[in-house]
Amino acid sequence: MFGVLGVGIWTGDLGIAVNAGVGLLATFLPAVLDRDLDVTMDAGLVLWIAVAMFLHAFGTLPLPGLGFSTLYSETWWWDHVTHTLSASLVAGVAYTAARAVDDRSEAIHFPPQFLFAYLLVFVVAFGVLWELLEFYITVVSGLIGDETILTQYGLDDTVLDIVYDTLGGVLVAAFGAAHLNGLSDQLVARFEERQTGR
Repeated sequence: MFGVLGVGIWTGDLGIAVNAGVGLLATFLPAVLDRDLDVTMDAGLVLWIAVAMFLHAFGTLPLPGLGFSTLYSETWWWDHVTHTLSASLVAGVAYTAARAVDDRSEAIHFPPQFLFAYLLVFVVAFGVLWELLEFYITVVSGLIGDETILTQYGLDDTVLDIVYDTLGGVLVAAFGAAHLNGLSDQLVARFEERQTGR
């Protein structure tokens, strides 16, 4: 990630630098949670975040083997993989938060069917917001005559992106409990410790 960020800065490519910089910041999230909230993620969750962020940033890098085109523009499935991974991260955050609220509150209970539907709706809504962000950044970049940091490839690409976002949500809804319940349990424990410490 540092290498991709360095290339973006060295070449003056704002798109590469911003995408790599944001991805690099996201990879520090587990360390920040551990330091500030004493919430420890297991190695699999940390790897999940790092791989999703790295693949997105690396996909924006022009590569010599591709005639200095990017994996996003030259590899048809790259965007699908990164959207699925990124959407699964968004769904993972939504699942962890909902599960923590469910465990923390006696007044709120999320049955499994509701949680499944909630994750899908949340991920699709987030995906639509992301596609709108891509569209408007591209439009504004074109108006001011500057390069865009996100690329909109058209309506077909937008629909496919949302389909793969939904796939990421389905994966988390189906398998999230096995990997994310420990994290939500830690969040609940930290909030309870902070409340009783007041």
